[in-house]
Amino acid sequence: MLAVLRTVIVIIYSIFVCFFGCIYCLLKPRDPRHVAIFSRLFGRLAPIFGLQVQLRKPKGAEHYPNAIYICNHQNNFDMITAANMLQSTTVTVGKTSLLWIPFFGLLYWLSGNFLIDRRNGTKAYNTIVDLVSQCKTKKISFWIFPEGTRSYGRGLLPFKIGAFYAAIEAGVPIIPIVVSNTHQKIKLNRLSNGLSIVEMLTPIDTRYYTNQSVRKLANDCRDVMLKKLDELNTEVEMQENRLRKIRKIS
Repeated sequence: MLAVLRTVIVIIYSIFVCFFGCIYCLLKPRDPRHVAIFSRLFGRLAPIFGLQVQLRKPKGAEHYPNAIYICNHQNNFDMITAANMLQSTTVTVGKTSLLWIPFFGLLYWLSGNFLIDRRNGTKAYNTIVDLVSQCKTKKISFWIFPEGTRSYGRGLLPFKIGAFYAAIEAGVPIIPIVVSNTHQKIKLNRLSNGLSIVEMLTPIDTRYYTNQSVRKLANDCRDVMLKKLDELNTEVEMQENRLRKIRKIS
């Protein structure tokens, strides 16, 4: 019964946000400021799933200049965890297939996000070139999932190099964001689904890398994120175990 109730609430809420969001975005189509607004609206669904989301940012993060944000990509629940961390004037880069999701696809495009066709190398390259150009000339940052697909409990997958090539070409830092494990953690029929920690790490300076060392930059960033992911998973487990003990005592 709880699963059905949650599903109904999420569907109604999502249709409402997408419908009125499209109308709102039509007033100023593809303004990058829209994306953070609607990301946070979807992030508000976390309590509906019985999930507590804890956000951590470095001091002064709201004043960061243009950057390429990279984040681990686990499953559809990224919409209620990682989405809360989107900075103002930051847009995401997603697969072209997102455009065909009813209601959501139109909002995704109208709000200013980028679509990339990974099946077509030429089109994908042109998207990266456009991304670099905009990053150099506008107040805009980009959010990319460097794994290129959802991991579904397989850990942190190998990184594709597009995000790192773009950062080097645009001369902007890479800012990693790490979300603790949510794979098979959220059960729709369970009242409480524990804790998820989303942490923004300090910027990684790309000035010391060249186009010939793009892969090294990708690997260095992945190592930093993998270490942080292990730390967050351990911390979440400790906090949840402590809470279970308190509940038993009381």
